[in-house]
Amino acid sequence: MTIAVVGATGMVGTVLLKILEERNFPISKLLPVASERSVGKEISFKDKKYKIVSLHDALKAKPQLAIFSAGGSTSLDWAPKFAEAGITVIDNSSAWRMDPDKKLIVPEINANELTKEDKIIANPNCSTIQLVMALAPLHKKYTMKRVVISTYQSVSGTGVKAVRQMENEMTGVKGEMAYPYPIHKNALPHCDVFEANGYTKEEMKLAREPQKILNDRSFSVTATAVRIPTAGGHSESVNVEFENDFDLTDIRKELHNTPGITVQDNPDTNTYPMPVYAHDKDEVFVGRIRRDETQPNTLNMWIVSDNLRKGAATNAIQIAEYLVENKLV
Repeated sequence: MTIAVVGATGMVGTVLLKILEERNFPISKLLPVASERSVGKEISFKDKKYKIVSLHDALKAKPQLAIFSAGGSTSLDWAPKFAEAGITVIDNSSAWRMDPDKKLIVPEINANELTKEDKIIANPNCSTIQLVMALAPLHKKYTMKRVVISTYQSVSGTGVKAVRQMENEMTGVKGEMAYPYPIHKNALPHCDVFEANGYTKEEMKLAREPQKILNDRSFSVTATAVRIPTAGGHSESVNVEFENDFDLTDIRKELHNTPGITVQDNPDTNTYPMPVYAHDKDEVFVGRIRRDETQPNTLNMWIVSDNLRKGAATNAIQIAEYLVENKLV
């Protein structure tokens, strides 16, 4: 299979290539794609050197599959061109997520919705993926009414510029700012840009995307998204009100039996999820599972995942694996 990775030199693109290699994805030819200034440079993949090509050249080469991780404007412009040429696109940007004609996929939850006709497939927001991974099995059993979420998101979610800003601040170097304020020794309640309703785009993604993935608008989600000075891994404090009551032992069992989830929940041994545990792993970690004692049928939990892996690259590759296994590409 010929596969194009668009945005191959970016933060997510680099992880995509690493995971394609780790999982031994069936590639006969790799087309690493990056901006015009990178064309002709070389990258390594499976002990071979590959030259970076332009989007024009990648399109001409007619790969069966293209994974896009180069920002929304590139996806809006180029994904339809690839799709028209019969190439299946898995897009990591927010460009197509809420398009009613495009599917928003977390493989463990709704990959079975995919068909050969789906030529542009949207990868959800990183914070959304780890949230719905934990919510989906519980919604099925207890029926969610309302979800209140506060996120604690790594600077890596913003990109290389933000990681560099934090590193510069830690070492006292003046440099380019990704954020309007320092991030080192700080917390910014500001992920993405503010919308007219006072919420940020990130907060609205968390409100809208779970309903689309679970194909259910009967529950609501409200979010506050905060950027914190960690180099990798997003954390979420989640409060879920259900229609039906639950037993905490059953909740833990349900999560434990869900593929892709690891339960880390033992206050006696200070066992709970943290970004340092999630680093470079594909699981979604859930802990601090406890009943909200202020109202009935309500649960609190803490969810952590590597935002560059399951939150982006791994999820995209799992979609690609599903397409290959089911002969949809």
